[in-house]
Amino acid sequence: MYTAAGQPDRNELVQRFLPLVKRVAYHLLARLPANVQFDDLVQNGMIGLLDAIDRFEDGFGAQFETYATQRVRGAMLDGLRANDWLPRNVRRELRRVEQVLSQLEHANGRAPSEQELADALNMPLADYQKLLQDARGHQLLYYEDFSSEDGEDFFERHLTDVDADPATILEDKNVRHALVKAIANLPEREKLMMALYYEQDLNLREIGEVMGVTESRVCQLHSQAISRLRGQMLGGARDVARKQRKKGETLG
Repeated sequence: MYTAAGQPDRNELVQRFLPLVKRVAYHLLARLPANVQFDDLVQNGMIGLLDAIDRFEDGFGAQFETYATQRVRGAMLDGLRANDWLPRNVRRELRRVEQVLSQLEHANGRAPSEQELADALNMPLADYQKLLQDARGHQLLYYEDFSSEDGEDFFERHLTDVDADPATILEDKNVRHALVKAIANLPEREKLMMALYYEQDLNLREIGEVMGVTESRVCQLHSQAISRLRGQMLGGARDVARKQRKKGETLG
């Protein structure tokens, strides 16, 4: 595993420990959303493996495998976190939209219109719609949503546990029920758009043709629908967490 000059032979070591990288990737993949690709995990894991080879100094036996496994897993998790490309300022504004959406829905007992949202956000309707356009790719859940208030990371907490399955954990928290309820509460146009996109697998242009609007307008409706769903689901999760904390304080 060393060259004639006494240096680690990186190519040979990579070939030897490639099965380790794939094993870690398969282990994580079984506990991640379907859109995460195995090859992407392996690619990030190889960065961790090379880093482990460069840093480790005590030989390449069992201790190295333990060390390399941690570096490989860490590199894969870093890749997952970095995969969210939405600009921070856009994400920050979308969080504000989610908060205002939740407040207006509680106050009025219905989904607010775009104009009502724009007024509550103190921005012109055109600026609000541009924000929705800029938010293309806005996701229902982000990896950071799984972090607790004390900063403990969901993946660090559960993906190292062979028996921990995020899908089961999420189901235990009634996320599926909350999502179905939140979708049912969407305005009819947004509900139709979501059905065409996620159930009928139409692209934005095709949805625009069905709904009689432009592709950019469909993009805006999609971003707004995701913000509504996130506002309802995350708001509900926070309410449950507060109740649990209050119950724990009472019992304590």
